[in-house]
Amino acid sequence: MSTKAVSALFVGFTSGLGLLVAQIAFAIFIFSGPLAPYSSQGVGLVLFGNFAACLVIALAGGYRGAISGLSPLLVVVMALIGAGIDAEGRTLFVTTAAALVISAVITGVLFFLIGRFRLSNLMRFVPYPMAAGFVAGIGGVVCLAAMSLMGAEPDLRAIPALFETSLLWKWAPGALFGIALYLAMKRWKNALILPVSVALAVGAYHIVLGGLGISGEEAREAGLLFTSTTDGNLWPSLAPADIRYIDWGALSAQIPDMLTLVLLAFIVLVMNLAGLELAAGRDLDWDREFRATGLASVIAGLGGGTVGTMIVPASFRSKLFRATARTTGVTAALVIGAALFMGDAMLELVPVALTGGILFFAGAGMLDQGLVTSHRQLPWSEFVVIVAIFLTIIAFGLLEGVGVGLVATLIFFAIRLSRVDTIESRFTLRERHSNTTRSITDLAILVQEGERARGYRLRGYIFFGSVYPLIDHLKQSLGGDPAPACLMLDLTDVSGFDVSAVNVLGRFVQTANTRGVQVVLCAAQEQLLAGLKRSLPPAVFADMLVEQGTDQALERCEEIIIARWRSDDGMADKRRALLLEAAGDDIERYLDRQINFEDLMEKLRPWLEPRDYPDEEKIAGQDTKQEGLELLISGRASVYDAAGERQYQCIPGDPVLPMGVWNGKAASVVADEPCRTMLLTASTQHWLEEHEQKLALELYRYLLNQPYRHSGLDPESSQEKHSL
Repeated sequence: MSTKAVSALFVGFTSGLGLLVAQIAFAIFIFSGPLAPYSSQGVGLVLFGNFAACLVIALAGGYRGAISGLSPLLVVVMALIGAGIDAEGRTLFVTTAAALVISAVITGVLFFLIGRFRLSNLMRFVPYPMAAGFVAGIGGVVCLAAMSLMGAEPDLRAIPALFETSLLWKWAPGALFGIALYLAMKRWKNALILPVSVALAVGAYHIVLGGLGISGEEAREAGLLFTSTTDGNLWPSLAPADIRYIDWGALSAQIPDMLTLVLLAFIVLVMNLAGLELAAGRDLDWDREFRATGLASVIAGLGGGTVGTMIVPASFRSKLFRATARTTGVTAALVIGAALFMGDAMLELVPVALTGGILFFAGAGMLDQGLVTSHRQLPWSEFVVIVAIFLTIIAFGLLEGVGVGLVATLIFFAIRLSRVDTIESRFTLRERHSNTTRSITDLAILVQEGERARGYRLRGYIFFGSVYPLIDHLKQSLGGDPAPACLMLDLTDVSGFDVSAVNVLGRFVQTANTRGVQVVLCAAQEQLLAGLKRSLPPAVFADMLVEQGTDQALERCEEIIIARWRSDDGMADKRRALLLEAAGDDIERYLDRQINFEDLMEKLRPWLEPRDYPDEEKIAGQDTKQEGLELLISGRASVYDAAGERQYQCIPGDPVLPMGVWNGKAASVVADEPCRTMLLTASTQHWLEEHEQKLALELYRYLLNQPYRHSGLDPESSQEKHSL
């Protein structure tokens, strides 16, 4: 047998023993008080659920070495369900068991559907403060319940009485044992600590009883040891005939607590998966784990058991001891299964104080994780939420704690989200340009007046908490110097708007319209446009401009700025003089370029073939055969990438992409208006290189001196387009 197989058997056996001890303590606590006469059946119910979870998750889950069982976080809710059922005797037990079984099946079906439809990634967003608050609150309740189980009722008015000798000896040994056990497990992390400590404690307890001359029967009558409540096996705890004992009215009254149990089971699974990923340093397939846990809970429920989930410390121990094999979980399940069929005679050996100690052990771990660890890791603003949930659960109850946790988390989330800057970037037309080719005079206008067109690229989900800071900033931009002529809102990275945000944005559009500022929306969602149409007057909505892409929106803003400049007759002469002075050199270069081009076309005319293209016809593309070099002599054409985004625009004098430059940034050339080109075929080009070398050299010199449009390079490399 290999070393890994031996490790798997050892870790599985020790983990199974530890689980057995803890699960028996949990079951005795759940089925205490009026349910105490059925504690053995309750132990069978819990152990079968643990057996099914451990076996199925070990075989079907993605993490090899997984150990599963009933989480202590769920124990308190199960105890509340039992305590809240208004019934007696067999009816009380069967109704309680039915509630736990139905909850297990519902939980299992929900988990399986989440995994089946691959929705688990949506479940990762349970806020940590909310989960930690539940952990801490339930840990406190478990510790208080342990004291109650050991005969000391915790009450603020009765705190002094807890330290009287008559009560102190009942609860102090168990509390000290549980706390010491937790500290030892935390310090040494050895799987044998729990079962060995329990065995030593049970042995020592019985030695003391023997030394005092107290028999087992006398100890059970005095409440020092548990009493068996059934004969034979612990499972099955229920029989088909027990259905007649179910009090359906009392069961329906427990639906809120049952739903709380389902909710907490979900939180437990999410926390365990996230915790195991962190501890093991690997990613888990959450969909598979949800399906495996769901299947396990359904089988457990149908077999008369409780819900079960993966247990992080025991599962991680498999990695530490190199026992990451399915045999580990299967062995642990077999240990639980063996106890099921051994009967409940072993329960008569369990001291009541030991059960309380195990509960203290579980409660101390949850308090440490929920309060101490969180205090070290979280800022005070988040830790306050944890404390609020913890105190609410202790003072008022679990349902109230769930409500406080949800409200506190929503408020905290809204505050934090409202502080996220929804403006990803700011720009003007001096800093960003469309890919439209402009005349030199238009470029000069944009350089002079570009500050009057302001753009904002927004991001995230915009809701009532984040829209007001955004609108305040946009309103400030309306009063800048120079006064803006248009305002562009790029919504490409915005995931959505809530109703309040749509209304606030609509009021801002009205304000901008009143001040003569044209609003241009880019990549606006249909839902947003529908909301703005409802909230805006028809004339204002009609005046608002909407473009699908960023390039189109920039082009529209440029047209607005140019049109505003041309329509201003107040300082026409002075502004034209400044414009001519700024653009003089560029105009001269442009004229030289056109003269050179026309001269070159005249020389090449005998070898050129004219081609005409109507509006919107494809001139060239990756999926078309290019016959040679085409030079645009009239009209305009745009170059698009594979995604359909315009990269730049060709004007007369530009070559339509030469052969061999097709790439991700240039996939097709389409006529924006009727175009005429001159085609120099590949064969003619080779003939010129051989027989008219001087003319071919002049052509290539002209092409090399052209801006980026010749080469298909990044438009930002163009100097002619952006400089004056």
